[in-house]
Amino acid sequence: MPPPLCPRCGSSELKRIFSTFSVQKTYRDIYEDILSDRELTQGMMRDDPRAIAEWNKRMSSGEKSPPEYEEITERMERGEWPATPIEEKRKEFSGQGEDKSESG
Repeated sequence: MPPPLCPRCGSSELKRIFSTFSVQKTYRDIYEDILSDRELTQGMMRDDPRAIAEWNKRMSSGEKSPPEYEEITERMERGEWPATPIEEKRKEFSGQGEDKSESG
């Protein structure tokens, strides 16, 4: 099979050049982007649940979260602090989910 010809000049001496590519950001790159976002960092300093949800979204880099966690994040994006579900999940993951009043 003969080499392809250049559509402009008709030459057969073509070289393949990759013109587009993707670079994965590191956690450090993402963190620096967050720190450079003044509005987001100020929101985090004020404990704004929307800012915390945005920080979480950026840090997760599109990774899929469990449905329970997504529900909490959605509530935070609406400006709510879902403290009870967060505390329950923290206890569940740390193995403290048992009711201490039953053991004593």
